Formats: sequence, structure tokens, C-alpha cells
Amino acid sequence: MKEKIRNLLENRKAILLAHNYQPPEIQDIADLCGDSLELSIKAAQTDAEVIVFCGVHFMAETASILSPDKTVLLPRKDAGCPMADMVTPDALKAKLDKPPYLPVVTYVNSTAAVKALSTICCTSANAIKVVNSLDASEILMIPDRNLAQYAASYTSKKIHVWDGYCPIHELLTPEDIKKAKQIYPDAVFLAHPECRPEVLALADNVLSTSGMIRFARESGNTTFIVGTEVGLLYALKKENPNKDFYPASSAMECPDMKKITLEDVAGSLEFMEGLVKVPENIQRPALKAVQRMVDLSLKK
Repeated sequence: MKEKIRNLLENRKAILLAHNYQPPEIQDIADLCGDSLELSIKAAQTDAEVIVFCGVHFMAETASILSPDKTVLLPRKDAGCPMADMVTPDALKAKLDKPPYLPVVTYVNSTAAVKALSTICCTSANAIKVVNSLDASEILMIPDRNLAQYAASYTSKKIHVWDGYCPIHELLTPEDIKKAKQIYPDAVFLAHPECRPEVLALADNVLSTSGMIRFARESGNTTFIVGTEVGLLYALKKENPNKDFYPASSAMECPDMKKITLEDVAGSLEFMEGLVKVPENIQRPALKAVQRMVDLSLKK
């Protein structure tokens, strides 16, 4: 099956992207692994004609926003994101129609239609920098309340919080962390900013998925408790075979991130199924919001 996929990728002039939460066999065969935005940016810079995105729907949309001339395939169209679904264009428009005017900082874990209504996008890694880059004293941050509250603790600006969240990261409790630290007292606890504030308060470091991989690689520590979706442990262990990684909670498994199989990837490439194409009237304003963030990240 893996040989079939590699042959199909070559024949289609395609690149295979896998998010850090994907199953091991998907990560192993991918051309690039990482977080959703960095994958889309890197894919846009290649001469690939087709992007196969092993992730969830908003990630494939982001790839389409950044590469409107490429064909983007999502092997399972039913792989969605509950948090992204917690803010709709209509709900956001209704909020923005009420004074006062608030610039909108939108987490990349959102639909293209929501990005199109936004001032600027952010990732879990750069949310604080994005918030502090804006002139406004008050900001609406969507859709993740936990990321917004985390950013709020590092700015003097007033952040209005949308009541969205990741159901997987929301599962993690302080009690889980205390138990894990009892079992692994010498471990460094790494938490994703999508976790609850009371969990982040117990973290040794609060990091994005790519940030966790970078930290583990550069750290002198050899034992880590990982507070994010359990799929990241495979990537961490693969890169750091002499270090130990333990899930903060084994319940943190995203069913949508585990839907795509090797058979789905092969079928998608063979029959060009799972097309995700963002319409131009949404793609253009959404690209502006994403590009503002990318341009900011290039500034020193």
C-alpha cells in the first residue's frame, strides 16, 4: 500500500502532508509532517500540482487559501474539527454588527469563511505576538477561549473571548497532571495553549505542537509529560529515541484526526477524490488575514 501511494504521488506530481496528530503509518509515509499552517506554507512553496492533506477539513481549506492554483485533496471529507465548528460566519457577523468595532484575531483552527471576516489570523505559537501587534486596546479573539485567555495573560489589551474550545484538550484536568507528576516526578510537563487555564498554570512550558518538538530536541531533560493530543508522542519519540514521553492523559485522542487510513490516501490519489476548493470570494479576504500573520512572523 505504501509503495502504491508513493507511485501515485509521483504520477500525480503530488505532495503528502500529515499533521502531527495523524496515525503513525500516515506520518511515516508523508513528505512533510508538522502543524497545519507550517505544512500549508511549505506546500505552497513547492512545485507540486496536488496537495494531499492528512488532517482535518479546515487544514485542507488553509492549503487551498495559500495555494489556490493547486489541487487540494482531503482523503476523508468527514474529518472535521468541533472547535472550528463553534464559530460560524453568521454568528461572527452578528457579533461584529454590534458596536463597538473590534478587530478580530482568528485562530487558524477555523473555517475559511470565518478567516475571510477576520482582521488577522494567529497560531498557538504566535497568538501573543499577533495580539500585541494590533493598535486597538480591545480585541475579539476566536474561536478558542483557552488560547484567548492564555494570550490575555501576556497583554495589557482587553480580549473579548469567544466561547469555543477543543473538546480533546478540554478533557485534561489539574488532577490528571498531579497524578502524572506523582508517577514521573522528574518529568517536564509540556502543555498546549488549548488546555484549560488551570492546567496551563501547572505547566513547565506552554508550547504549540511544533514548539514541543523543538523543545524536546534541544532540552537536556530526558523525560516529558505531554499535554496535547496523543498522536504527537509518536513524532516526539521518533525524533528523540533516547528520551521518554508520557501522555498527560491517554483520553486525549481526537477521533477526527484518526480517520484517515493508508487506503483512504491511495483512493484519494487514484480517483482524485476529496477535493477541497475555497471559492475566490472567500479565498481572497481569508488570504489577507493569513498573510498579515505571516508577514508579522517575518518581522524581527
